[in-house]
Amino acid sequence: MSQKAKLTRGSITGHLVRQTSPLIIGVTAMVSIGLVDAYFVGQLGATELAAMSFIFPVVTALSSLGVGVMAGTSSVVSRALGAGHDERASRCATLGILIGLATGLAIAAALFLGHDALFTLLQADGEMLRQTGLYMMPYALGFPLLLTISGCNGVLRAQGAAKSSLVVSISFALSNWVLDPILIGGAFGFPGFGIAGAAYATIGGFVLGAGVGFWLVQRGEIPFRLSALKGGNLAQGVKDVARVAVPAAFTNSINPVGLAVMTAFLAKAGEAAVGGFGVGGRLQMLAVVPLLGLSGSIGAIVGQNWGAERYDRVRAAMLQAGGFCVAYGMFAALVLYLARFWFAGLFSEDAATVEAAARYLQISVWGYAAYGLFIMGNGSFNAIDHASTALGLSLARVLIIMVPFAALLQGAWGADAVYGAELLANVIGAAASMALAWYLVSHRRKDRAPD
Repeated sequence: MSQKAKLTRGSITGHLVRQTSPLIIGVTAMVSIGLVDAYFVGQLGATELAAMSFIFPVVTALSSLGVGVMAGTSSVVSRALGAGHDERASRCATLGILIGLATGLAIAAALFLGHDALFTLLQADGEMLRQTGLYMMPYALGFPLLLTISGCNGVLRAQGAAKSSLVVSISFALSNWVLDPILIGGAFGFPGFGIAGAAYATIGGFVLGAGVGFWLVQRGEIPFRLSALKGGNLAQGVKDVARVAVPAAFTNSINPVGLAVMTAFLAKAGEAAVGGFGVGGRLQMLAVVPLLGLSGSIGAIVGQNWGAERYDRVRAAMLQAGGFCVAYGMFAALVLYLARFWFAGLFSEDAATVEAAARYLQISVWGYAAYGLFIMGNGSFNAIDHASTALGLSLARVLIIMVPFAALLQGAWGADAVYGAELLANVIGAAASMALAWYLVSHRRKDRAPD
């Protein structure tokens, strides 16, 4: 066991609190970017806000590729540290950052060339299609930096350096907060770029976040070093990172892809339904931030202890994390349910859009606790090299439950079929995830004596 594997010693509860708390703040900062974008773009008009509702699930899906890079890097590096293989940890850390940059370049080229075809497939047309293009073209150019940030964050999280990861996220978000009002609506005599300004502000965040992230990695215990690649089996290292990163990327992109399909279903109901769904989705993302933070922190804790064969600590971490998901998820649901009209009114003055957002929240919030359990389970699967299990569960949740349910009942229930489909998918998905997670972990009985 490496002395750098700090999460294999000490209180599990303490580690969960110390690793999750900074990530909650960091995820809040990242989610706030979408909320701030929606607020200022909403001032431009209902069409621009509806265009952002098409853009939101696509951008979320693309960001999920970054989550995959981060999860893959963190999983391999944390398990190597737990097993005492410091050289392998260093080699995989450098590979993780390079894989992020290379993947980002490839996706950026495809996105730049194919964004119109993509949004046409999602039923955007006319002015909404033009508005999506104004945003996506510049966004594509900055996308490689996002995956570079993800690689850096994977290295930091694997070491348990949650506070450093927080600094990266705050830097990224802070740039957006400052630039959004100036570049979207204009200020100080500058007219602004409209919806394209939101993309330019995001690029500014990419640049600052990547710079800060790389600097913090170089200051940490496992710096980026090309020399670490010498003498090692690079093909095996790439395979090890990719074995988790590729399924994790698809796993995290499946939900937003499902939401994009739901948006296409709602497009038949009109602009207000699409706009309301987008507003409700952003509010939901903000509400589940602590659950997202927990799903990000659980990986390093489970990964290091799994590598050190401390399966007793793995079980304890999952039990405590699951209890938090249930308690917090029900609390957040109650708050958002009771104040749903007030929250929806913050983002739109259009009565029909507010009504649609409130209806979505009325139904969907009761699945928050289950969603937390589901993503916590996925984070644990990625950490123990069972990313394919997380992928299979996520595919089943969207393709077997969510989409068919909404498609079959849309004619009878209208928009409620979409909202109910999301709730049902969360509940069934959580039950399956927890059952499989407990099976995998409970069958590992080689527990070391306490330190």
